[in-house]
Amino acid sequence: MDLEKNLRDRCKVISGDDGDSFVGVKADTDDAIIYFPIGYQLPENDVDLRIDVQNLFGVLSVFMKEDKVIEARKFEAPQTVDFPIHAYLKVITSFLRTGRYYIESDPEYKTSTKGNTSWPRTVREQRALVQKNGSLVFTNMTVRSVTPNADKQITQIHKFCVYEAFDKLGWLYVPFKPEQPGPHPTIKESIYILTKKLTASHNDNEQELFRAMKNMLEYMDEKSSDKQYFFGTDYFDRIWERMIDKAFGIEDKASYFPRTRWLLDYGANKVKTPLYPDSIMIFRDKYYVLDAKCYRYGWTGDADHLPNGADINKQITYGEYIERTRSVPNDKLFNAFVMPYNMADNLFRLTSPIGNIGEAIGDWRTNMKNYERIQGIVIDTRFLMYNYIGMPEQQKKELAESIEKVLSRGAVPAPTI
Repeated sequence: MDLEKNLRDRCKVISGDDGDSFVGVKADTDDAIIYFPIGYQLPENDVDLRIDVQNLFGVLSVFMKEDKVIEARKFEAPQTVDFPIHAYLKVITSFLRTGRYYIESDPEYKTSTKGNTSWPRTVREQRALVQKNGSLVFTNMTVRSVTPNADKQITQIHKFCVYEAFDKLGWLYVPFKPEQPGPHPTIKESIYILTKKLTASHNDNEQELFRAMKNMLEYMDEKSSDKQYFFGTDYFDRIWERMIDKAFGIEDKASYFPRTRWLLDYGANKVKTPLYPDSIMIFRDKYYVLDAKCYRYGWTGDADHLPNGADINKQITYGEYIERTRSVPNDKLFNAFVMPYNMADNLFRLTSPIGNIGEAIGDWRTNMKNYERIQGIVIDTRFLMYNYIGMPEQQKKELAESIEKVLSRGAVPAPTI
């Protein structure tokens, strides 16, 4: 791999076109590329870019762990989605922080008049002077000292793991690799040794390092290729939905699902799967039905890249269901599609993390109610990836105000067809 290659040259923002949907990192022995989601603005300096890469990996890790569907592979063997990226990064950052390999010390005991006295050994090994009152006085003591031993197996294993981690992902941090490791236990032996070390250690930092090394080795023991690895997903749209829900949605949204059933003349009646709105936001006693769509419109400005008729009608159904079952008045119930965009580079002249780009309607409806006019909302991708946990109230207010732009829109024009 070309370690002189600039990190920025390894970063790409996907277009969302067919065949260009993967978000994450793909690498082989020759090169590695990091793919950011559509609408992402790469920062100007490399320090922030490195932080963004690590945040991307963090976001992917969280949601891929929650939803196994996101992990579904589209790649042919020998690639695997089980690459333990955070284990590799832990080994790298730990080594960069300490600047040394993990070394255990061997205890040594010697006779001296000062030092860390080992009283059990002193009593056994040294001659005492007996005083008149019967007390014992030791003129010499057995003292304990420690000597670092770099030849131990745990050090050999750590050197191997450090080299392997830098070989895969070290280019994220520095343009060099550590020295190649010398002789070391086999991978299976190393896993066994680390398992024992984890059981015996009571040091949190040691446990984190040993666990990361063990995860690395278990991956290396199972993988089918040395050359290719990747960490990421073709289904970032699922992650977009989850981020919007965590950022703005309420936790208990099941009661907002329109439910259906079959009443059969033959056989038992059948309850069917309900419709699931992505998110329900309640802000200042108002209801906002949010449908997160990781569509390309925020980047292309092409109307063909907007939600289709089925999506529009489904959103109207959600709004009508909430209106009827919860008696929510018209001035407190709103509807929106939420799509990604880049606030630093877009066709709409928007400069805020959240903006409104228009509305969707169903010509078969009266279009007199707010929820029947579904607002098109765009949110800056980078902003959301940093703020989906603990979204500030100011941004919730900004989203609510962007959706409530429907109140200032004029009457819906009649269809031209």
